[in-house]
Amino acid sequence: MCLDESIHSAEDARHAIDLNACRVVNVKLGRVGGHTEAKRVEAVCRESGIPVWCGGMLESGIGRAHNIAMATLAGFTLPGDVSASSRYWEEDIVEPPVTVTSRGTITAPSQPGIGFAVNRSRVDSLTMRCDRITSK
Repeated sequence: MCLDESIHSAEDARHAIDLNACRVVNVKLGRVGGHTEAKRVEAVCRESGIPVWCGGMLESGIGRAHNIAMATLAGFTLPGDVSASSRYWEEDIVEPPVTVTSRGTITAPSQPGIGFAVNRSRVDSLTMRCDRITSK
């Protein structure tokens, strides 16, 4: 059994594992509150021999880039549901777009940061309203 929506923290994962309530855990960055807690969940699961997989939440390329980075952690041993940009977006807001290989995998970028550049002109073309805050 895989636990998904019931895991919001490393503490939740530890509790579920202690109860033998799961054999797999799904981790979504947005659901657990970001990278720090996602890494904690992954560590708890890995140390307990529970595999984890990365769940997506229909993110744009920026969110996908973070999911791809998270999925490179050692405990992420099962295929996730991070998909190509083209699955949901005619044109994503990152360059290059996230692509899936013929083997069904996504190659993690090797450069620092999120590994993708934000396509500012695309973001600007989608912006409906913009308020700029300047300091004096």
